[in-house]
This record gives sequence, C-alpha cells and structure tokens, in this order.
Amino acid sequence: MRLSYVRELDEYPTGMRRMRVLAMAVLAILIGSYEAQIAPVVPLLLKDLHMSLATYGTVSAVATIAGALASAAGGRLTDHYGRVRLLVPLMLLTGVLCFVMTLVHSPTQLLFARIALSIVDGMAMAGTAPLVRDFSPRMGRAQGFGFWTWGPVGANFLASFVAGLTLPVFHDSWRSQFVIMGAFSLVISLVITFNIADLSPELRDRIRQTEHHEGEEARLARPPRLRNLLAHRHIWAHVVGISLWLVLYMTLTLYGQTMLAQSFHLTASKAATIMSVFWVLNLVTLIVIGRISDRLQLRKPICLAGTIAALAISAYLVSLVYRGSVSPVHLGITGALLGGALGVAYGPWMANYSEDAEDVDPRLQGTAWGIFGFISKAVAVIALFVIPRVVEAGGGWGIWMTVATVCLALFIPATLMFHGRWRRPAAKPSVPTTAAASS
Repeated sequence: MRLSYVRELDEYPTGMRRMRVLAMAVLAILIGSYEAQIAPVVPLLLKDLHMSLATYGTVSAVATIAGALASAAGGRLTDHYGRVRLLVPLMLLTGVLCFVMTLVHSPTQLLFARIALSIVDGMAMAGTAPLVRDFSPRMGRAQGFGFWTWGPVGANFLASFVAGLTLPVFHDSWRSQFVIMGAFSLVISLVITFNIADLSPELRDRIRQTEHHEGEEARLARPPRLRNLLAHRHIWAHVVGISLWLVLYMTLTLYGQTMLAQSFHLTASKAATIMSVFWVLNLVTLIVIGRISDRLQLRKPICLAGTIAALAISAYLVSLVYRGSVSPVHLGITGALLGGALGVAYGPWMANYSEDAEDVDPRLQGTAWGIFGFISKAVAVIALFVIPRVVEAGGGWGIWMTVATVCLALFIPATLMFHGRWRRPAAKPSVPTTAAASS
C-alpha cells in the first residue's frame, strides 16, 4: 500500500522535472542541517546553563552517537523502503523538536533534547544523498552533490548569518534561534512534501551515465549485502580518508564560533558574522568546481588539488591562532579562502564515492551514504569529546588546529587508492553528452 505523500516515478524525469526533485533534496538537507546547528549560540548556552566546554562536548557527543546509529540504520532502510517514505514524516518531526529546545533549562534537559533531535534528524537525512544520486546521472553528479553540500554548508552560513543578525535584536537569547529554526523548518518541510518524488525500485537499481542513456544494469541475481560493499579496498580508502578529512571540517562546524571568540576575544555575534563569511566562497566553489569536474569527468585530481590548497591555508590559520591578535577582516578573508578550498575538494569526492559504490552495486547507494553519515557523526563524536579537553587542559586552540591540519594531510595518500581517472577521457562523439552536461 502506497502512502499518499509518496510519489514514485516509473519513468526517469529529465530537464526541469529532474531539477525540481534535486532542489527538494537540497532543501531537505539544508533544513535538516540547519536544525542541528548549535555552534553560533554555544558561548551563550555555556553561560546560561552554567556548563563547562567539556560538559557541553560530552552532551553533544552522546547525542551525536545516537544520530550516527540512526544515520546508518536510516541509510539501510532507504534502500529497502525508498527515500521519501522515511524523509517526509521525520523531516516534519524535526521541525517540532526545534521548539522543544526552547524548553531546555539544564544540561540534563539539553542532553535528552539533543538525543531526540539527533535520532530523528539522522534517520531523516539519510535519504537525501541517495536521492541526489538517483536523480544525478554521472555526467552531472559532482554538480549535483555540490548542490547537496549546500545543505550542510549552507546551514553553517545560514545559522551564523541569522545569529549575527538577530541575536542583538533578541538581547542575546539563544532560544530565539531555535524558534526561528522551527518556524523556518516547518514551512520548508511542507513545500518539500508537495514537490518531492522517488524513483521506482527498478529505476533506482540502474546506473545512469546521462539523463537519456543508461549504463550497465545492476546484477540482480544476488541480493545486495553490506559485506559486498566493504569487501573492496577502494571503498575502505574512501571511508578512512574522509574520516580524516572531516576532522578539520567538523572542528570548524562545531566549534568555529567558539574558537574565534576565545582565540581572538570576539563577541558571539561578531564570531558568528565572521563564520558566515567563512562559508561564502565554499558555497560558490562547490557548484563551479562541481560543474568543471562533470565536464572533464575527473574526480580524483580535483579533489587532491583542493585538499592541498586547504592544507596550506589551514596551516596559515594555525599561525594566526597562535598569534592571537588579528583583525576581523583578515580572519574573514583567510576563512573564506579555506572554505573555498574545502569546497573544491568535497564535491568531486562525493561524486567519486558515489560512483565507486555504484560500480560495486547500484542497489547499495543508501547503505553507502548511511556509512558516510555514520562516519561523519563518529568524527563529530571524537571532536566533541577530545577538543574541549585539549583546549581546557592548556593545549589551546592552536594545538587542536594543528592536529586537524595533520589529519587533512593524511587524506592525500588515501586519494591514491580511489578508483577513477587522473586524466580527461577521450571524447566520444557518438554519445550526446552536451545536453546532459548542461542540464
């Protein structure tokens, strides 16, 4: 029996129909990531709830563990039951849980509220990356995942921008941010509900090179199993490599405002404003570089180049943290360049990971992205546990940023084991790729 909000397509959509569904998937990950944002108000939260940074880290880590398990389970469920069936009701529920956050008055209440939100949000968002894969043929997949990444990155920007703009209006009340989140999320969730669609299982199980041409179909003789995915060395290279790459990203996402406020003696609203600038160039490069990657059909070399650039800029940021006295403009420019470099690497990596997993078995996309969701939250857990203790033990933010930069450097050898080309493939005039690439 099909639920009323689940629209399954029996023919692969093209043109604007396909782009509309992709836009809904991007909006879904945007609001899901926005609802999880708490970094802009952490300095205020610590003061109001009388928490230490270590206590906050423990609370957030426990909640993130719950979210990691939910992401892994949700990814597997989307392969069995479809993406939209889970996404829509859970997405609406996360909006309601944002309002519950305004009732928090102690660290214990914060713990339970964040656990509930992490579980629901983790399971809901597990279907968004597989949706992007489903509606993004390989000729446009890096750009598709670039738009998907606008969700978590755009949420960082949106939360920082809104906090910087509205906290002074609401007298630095951190609860005001969750009221804004809840209202925004419920409205956008309703828009998504009436516009999103899912592919039929038969269409999901195929590899598509372009909108109009299909590649090799899945080998349906054997059932899809997780162990089939994890039996491949290059999949492990992706998993281990991105877990190291994410250490820096998670540091900036979870503690960016706190690091700026404590290292450079900034107010919460000023730190939030700088962090909003931090992600602007990232949003641009995700799309521009994604399009270039699709046109060239190259993933690994672009991902590697972006990582090397990010490594150099991150090392410079570490030197600024040790210096301690830097103008906000200087910080904003440095952060924007770092965000841009990270964006160069991330979109092509996502396309590379999706394609490598798809080559193993197209029916395991939800499972593959469930693993990624688990890994990203596992890295967040480690960061939430370790960072406050390093900082409060006297190591300071300079020591931790050095560790994050070293982890970023360790991602580079992992890229050598990814599948995919290092050079642009020879043109094949018989395949009409122009229309697909421009859509």
